[in-house]
Amino acid sequence: MSTPKPENTSDQESVDSTDRTFLDQTLRPHKWDEYIGQANLKENLRILLTAAQERKHPPEHILFYGPPGLGKTTLAHLIANEIGAQIKITSGPAIERVGDLASILTNLSPGDILFIDEIHRLNKTIEEVLYPAMESGALDIIIGKGPSARTIQLELPPFTLIAATTRISLLSSPLRSRFSGGTFRLNYYTDEEIGQILQRSAKILGTVINNESVSEIAKRSRFTPRTANFLLKRCRDFAQVNKEPLKKEMVNQALSLLQIDELGLNQADRELLNIIINKFNGGPVGLSTIAAAASEEQGTIEEVHEPYLLQLGLIERTPRGRMVTERAYGHLKQTPKNSTFPLN
Repeated sequence: MSTPKPENTSDQESVDSTDRTFLDQTLRPHKWDEYIGQANLKENLRILLTAAQERKHPPEHILFYGPPGLGKTTLAHLIANEIGAQIKITSGPAIERVGDLASILTNLSPGDILFIDEIHRLNKTIEEVLYPAMESGALDIIIGKGPSARTIQLELPPFTLIAATTRISLLSSPLRSRFSGGTFRLNYYTDEEIGQILQRSAKILGTVINNESVSEIAKRSRFTPRTANFLLKRCRDFAQVNKEPLKKEMVNQALSLLQIDELGLNQADRELLNIIINKFNGGPVGLSTIAAAASEEQGTIEEVHEPYLLQLGLIERTPRGRMVTERAYGHLKQTPKNSTFPLN
């Protein structure tokens, strides 16, 4: 006889992760009160959803953008839970043909939410079919080819499109303008907010963790909840295998094994800084030259490594190329050539 699963009635209760198929889904908040951070965005959404419910209309279309891991998908699920709607999920790359989009839209029920992740990767032809669906609830389909081709218009049930993107600059202006509910940017989290998220996740995982350990993980989480939860799970695994409580010393050992330092830099981040310092005297040096020296793609450096290094003030972008800052020398415990910068 199988053991019944514990009811997930509160984030205060410990949930055995072996009872869950997808642990990341379990760690996501399911109520507004559980969602930490993004206070201004949450208040705007609360007003939008409350007004729509009072009018008995589906909410207007919403676009979320920002770096990965900040909670765009989680917000889409929370909105669906808040208004009691079904949510259908897809992504830009998954919609390859107009027929794919038509199939998704015609299978929606009144009041449903359609969530499209990475919407900037939608094909432009498909994007144009989406315009009348968003504006007037109609789907225009062309049947046949050549002189015999004709257009039919299908009426769609009222629905809300929620889209998410990490590259809003790649969205066309006509598509951006059709998100009448609003376009919202998700900001990076503070260490205090990350700490609250870690406390909640630890309780769900059934992991005992003290404030020192939470603070240590939070400051290395790159201001991102997804990264914070990843580090928490790896620290938990390390402590479990070593049969030790998850204290600060154990956290430091686990993160050292992952090659993540006290600023949250990984081995690739530090290698990038060392290349600029040791091979190019701290810069300035062009992106293509750095990519060749690091045997890495330019896009990976520009989109994965640079944003966090820039945010921490470890590198600068200048008209002549990238340069490391005094803080980067101090962090790597190196002395700039021909300079009297003190080490931090």
